[in-house]
Amino acid sequence: MTTTPEVSSEAMVAEALATRWRRFRIWTNMLFVDHGFVRFGVRARVWLDGDMLRSSQVLPHQVAWARRQGIRTIVNLRGRRDDCGSYILEDDACRRHGVTLVNFPVNSRAAPKMAYLRGARELFRRIEYPALMHCKAGADRAGLMSVLYLFAHKGVPLDQAMAELSLRRGHLKHGRTGIIDAFFERYAADNAKSPIDFWDWVETAYDPAALAAEFKPSKLSSAIVDWVLRRE
Repeated sequence: MTTTPEVSSEAMVAEALATRWRRFRIWTNMLFVDHGFVRFGVRARVWLDGDMLRSSQVLPHQVAWARRQGIRTIVNLRGRRDDCGSYILEDDACRRHGVTLVNFPVNSRAAPKMAYLRGARELFRRIEYPALMHCKAGADRAGLMSVLYLFAHKGVPLDQAMAELSLRRGHLKHGRTGIIDAFFERYAADNAKSPIDFWDWVETAYDPAALAAEFKPSKLSSAIVDWVLRRE
């Protein structure tokens, strides 16, 4: 089984923005419920290479900026969220500026599922580049996908690719989001014992349930991620 991207509804977006009052409510939701006001001043935006940009949740004007940089595809790692102002405005901006929006939801608190990993592999193969991928803060889910992109898709050494899972990128290894690090570290350990291709390891040796059972996150770091930083 492979996870497939979610498809958004043009009619839903049009209805949500049909009147000034509805548009006002959507912008208010984006700014205050989804903490969009923070992203006007703080942007987690980094080019991984000439083809891929990682980012925090993009604002409507940032979609226009991305298009001017040549971006053809935006990968939304938060998934389709019809009740979220950020999502509705992003979808609308992508349609207006001719950018393909791909909704590919990712979980940062659980061991990566096989279907998700297969889906990510296919995603990187088929999307049109240059591309931008984002979650909410641009730290954990964007970090996971950045490592997969660099290491499994572009062939960058794993230790170099894992620099995308760092504190300077906003990622806290010792909280529940550290299961992302544990996933790649488990592959590195198994590969050191008996060399094996990453995708062969995923299909034949990787055990998500065992990884989840063995991983012990710090309660303090988890609290910071979940309740202070308000990560998804």
